[in-house]
Amino acid sequence: MPIEIKTSEEIDKMRAAGALAAEQLEMIEPFIKPGVSTGELDRICHEFTIDQQQAIPAPLNYHGFPKSICASVNHVVCHGIPSDDKILKHGDIINIDVTPIKDGFHGDTSKTFIVGKPTVMAERLIRICQECLYLSIETVKPGSHLGDIGHAIQVHAEKNRYSVVREYCGHGIGRIFHDEPQVLHYGKPDTGIVLEPGMVFTIEPMINVGKKEVKVLPDEWTVVTKDHKLTAQWEHTILVTDTGYEILTYRSDDTIPRCT
Repeated sequence: MPIEIKTSEEIDKMRAAGALAAEQLEMIEPFIKPGVSTGELDRICHEFTIDQQQAIPAPLNYHGFPKSICASVNHVVCHGIPSDDKILKHGDIINIDVTPIKDGFHGDTSKTFIVGKPTVMAERLIRICQECLYLSIETVKPGSHLGDIGHAIQVHAEKNRYSVVREYCGHGIGRIFHDEPQVLHYGKPDTGIVLEPGMVFTIEPMINVGKKEVKVLPDEWTVVTKDHKLTAQWEHTILVTDTGYEILTYRSDDTIPRCT
């Protein structure tokens, strides 16, 4: 299946959708504290998407997913279903994954937050995972390869004695939520598809404290580490430009240049 090259008009719409996704994560952060349920976080994001952003929450009813965000706590790798029964406590970590649709285009991003006072283990894991994302973004430019992205993530994670989840990956995005190409978070440099200006895709490494193996729970959505050890994830939507990259879901707390 060919990889879509976005037009300048489509890129502008992707920027708008990406900005809304970034805004959602900035909006929800003050609500992430001990005592709040993941179900309440979902309701806040849902109402903000509909009422304030006049956008559509892409996860809701996507292949049957029942909520408007993914909320993945501690050993949940991804696709955690928000629930009023899941109450956050001091020391938890939670990945919030949001994808608004605006004018037919998707903006997709996630961040792993610390609830209350962090543990040393959690703080280090989250930092290294974000570094993996940033190092991989820095490889993006015309003429580089998808394998360069995965290699940067794998090398940095394994150097710090973490493992990289293999079963889930980044993806092309635009009018379609999950499109080509698949963006693996491990691999060899100078391998895979050559990047071209106008390509848009997510990079979303999932990094585990323990082993890389994961399993899906009976709800058919929630993915957890098999050894129940901590996991973290960060995600941005990236545009390949004529000179390098542009982060379409850039937030005010990002410490990497928005574009090159």
